[in-house]
Amino acid sequence: MSENSDGGGGSQISALDDLLAGGIAGSASVIVGHPFDTIKVRLQTSSTNDSSGKTSFKSLFKGMSPPLATAAICNAIIFASYGHSTRLWDEFIEHKIGQQQNEEVHGTLTGAVLIEHGEHGTHEQMKSWKQQRNNNDHDSEGWITIQNNHQEPVVTENALNTNYLKVFTCGALAGTVQAFVICPVEHIKCRLQIQAAPGAKIMYKGPIDACVSIIKNHGIFRGLYRGMGVTLWRETPAFGMYFAVYDTIKDRVESLLEEKDDDHPIPSHAHAWAASALAGGISGASTWGIIYPFDVIKSRMQTSPLERHLQKGMWTVGSDIIRNHGFNHMFRGLGVTLVRAFPVNAIIFPVYEFVLMQIGSWRSS
Repeated sequence: MSENSDGGGGSQISALDDLLAGGIAGSASVIVGHPFDTIKVRLQTSSTNDSSGKTSFKSLFKGMSPPLATAAICNAIIFASYGHSTRLWDEFIEHKIGQQQNEEVHGTLTGAVLIEHGEHGTHEQMKSWKQQRNNNDHDSEGWITIQNNHQEPVVTENALNTNYLKVFTCGALAGTVQAFVICPVEHIKCRLQIQAAPGAKIMYKGPIDACVSIIKNHGIFRGLYRGMGVTLWRETPAFGMYFAVYDTIKDRVESLLEEKDDDHPIPSHAHAWAASALAGGISGASTWGIIYPFDVIKSRMQTSPLERHLQKGMWTVGSDIIRNHGFNHMFRGLGVTLVRAFPVNAIIFPVYEFVLMQIGSWRSS
């Protein structure tokens, strides 16, 4: 959250600010969650129900370099794609169905992000906001006031309800774009994680060697982008649900944590971060619980032999898992995934907002 000290609206956030804050938040989430991810992949790709076997703590961080190196890129892609898709929605969808509220205010409100459109470009600005009653001007609850550029757009409760469809759709589009980046990264990560398991054959010296070797021997699309189809099936609905659930929960939590004093209409930073962390953790965990079978199939595909005659499609791999190991195997490793998902997703938005606030403080000092 970045706000001007004079109360006249938020300070502008540049693309570099967004990249820096998103990169730090993404890197923090990778460091927190990677050991759990290593355990998850090994459980998903194990052909037996015996998960015992000695493994060192250091081996749990094998394969962390690719996701850590691309954390900034992936987070920048998510926020940029989400922001751009919301602007397209406003321009082509809401305009066609006659929703022309507050046309003079060029912005798109979600539970955590106000994406502003300026005459000289666009930028994303994180805002803290609350749902409140305006007794002076309105008789109904459910009005939201965001002060920006000395204007106060008002959004009704009905508009918020219709906004959830937009949030889901734009989140799904962002997930689709991000899948093209995350697929090869996770492919390399999975192979490095598997070869670090006890008794596994060492095939690659590191992420760069794995990438070069896979492209050289199997090509880009059939090799490096192995599992792209199932990655799309996972990422597209996952990010749609993630943003929609996040907005809903953050709204409810902020309403519970907000101060009742009229002299403090905006939640404190502590309240906003707590709401953001709780909403992120719950939305991340619930989303993983729904789309997890696709992740199991993806892990199997991205750790199976890359020779063309040995490759199988997504539905064939899923059928083989159910036939050979039972339907319960499609949720193998879900427990550790949910344990991982809550802290990983709970840390992203608070760290992102904290970094933006520090950047704003540094510039104003």
